[in-house]
Amino acid sequence: MPPEISHVKVTLDNGLDVIVHEDHDCPIVAVNVWYHVGSKNERPGRTGFAHLFEHLMFEGSAHHDSGFFRPLQEAGGTLNGSTSADRTNYWEVVPRGALERALWMESDRMGYLLPALTREKLDTQRDVVLNERRQSYENRPYGLASMTLMAARHPAPHPYHWPVIGWPDDVRAATLDDVREFFATYYHPANASLAIAGDVDADNAIEAARTHFEEIPAGPAPPPVPTGADAPGDGPARLLLEDRVEAPRLYLGWAAPRLFGPRDAELDLAATVLAGGKSSRLYRALLQDRRLAIDVTAHQSSMEIAGHFTVVATAASGRTLAELEPVIEEEIARLAADGPTAGEIERARNLLEADSARQRQSVGGFGGRSDLLNLYNVYVGTPAYAAADLERYLRATPDSVAAAVRADLGVGSRLALSVVPAGHADAALPGSTPVEVR
Repeated sequence: MPPEISHVKVTLDNGLDVIVHEDHDCPIVAVNVWYHVGSKNERPGRTGFAHLFEHLMFEGSAHHDSGFFRPLQEAGGTLNGSTSADRTNYWEVVPRGALERALWMESDRMGYLLPALTREKLDTQRDVVLNERRQSYENRPYGLASMTLMAARHPAPHPYHWPVIGWPDDVRAATLDDVREFFATYYHPANASLAIAGDVDADNAIEAARTHFEEIPAGPAPPPVPTGADAPGDGPARLLLEDRVEAPRLYLGWAAPRLFGPRDAELDLAATVLAGGKSSRLYRALLQDRRLAIDVTAHQSSMEIAGHFTVVATAASGRTLAELEPVIEEEIARLAADGPTAGEIERARNLLEADSARQRQSVGGFGGRSDLLNLYNVYVGTPAYAAADLERYLRATPDSVAAAVRADLGVGSRLALSVVPAGHADAALPGSTPVEVR
């Protein structure tokens, strides 16, 4: 992994960070905007607004009051956006001759979206979001599991209690005044970061950014996010969710360090040692040696104010979740006691570096260089963090990985969720409590 992505950064008078990365290998340019707002910036009763704006931002602004896709696609560009608990981003990859068009359109929806925001647009995109929830969560096998775990781990009013897509009743109840207030608070230059990467001259790109964005006034400082508290770890809680699924699936979840926090890198490595491929410990124990499961994964999902470590395994035909649980516990306990081998650490590092290298092959899109520059700039305050990010993994040792597992993956702080076929509650772990998802 190269230590840094070459770039120039300036901050405009209105607070907008502008980052430019030159790459003249291909005549394309990526434009990537991050707003430092996600579902964690919402509040109970007013959830789903950040994701709703992911949709509304494509519906037109004051000087281009129609769909956002057509003008850029006609110029040969591709574009998309996404929302997380911590940020919202929008990106375009266009031929270099279309850079001005992309910047103009991004600036118009940043500065002039509200004059074009109507009740009709809100109602249309509200219905789109509710349908997306049905398709992506309610009607997808195991689709409700992640939000069930998050809600249990982070009791309300913790800002990670509700899903990014929001609670349906809150989305239905959102008024035009509600969403206008939310936009004015968060979608402005002082809460945004703009990365331009590709076949550009840095000075010219910065000047173009000034032309299009500097007239937009800085908005108010966003209010602080109350972090709340995680569910107390007073014993291994067991939950039960019945779903339209074919096979029982076990989710084991722990509260874990935040993104870039202490032990975050070690738990990334631990997840790979446990379930990163066919040579991993849980794959061998559950699939190869005992044939208890048909799949297993482990993830350290790091977010801005907290993280989540999750192990997920689906029972093989004729096997039970009660058979899977002790095997997973045994492997985690062994990793906590003895740590990984030097070979396992090296393999985990190699996989992480390979993933990073694949991301960095592109200047744009999700995870490309422009996206990484914004990620580092928004979360740690500087685009020049790639070397420090890599160093976290290079410093990790078998002992430090074992210590992280001991600190964060104890049985007493664990949530266990059994997702079982509807009508087969007896397939859950013994003692599981049924839960309902809003």
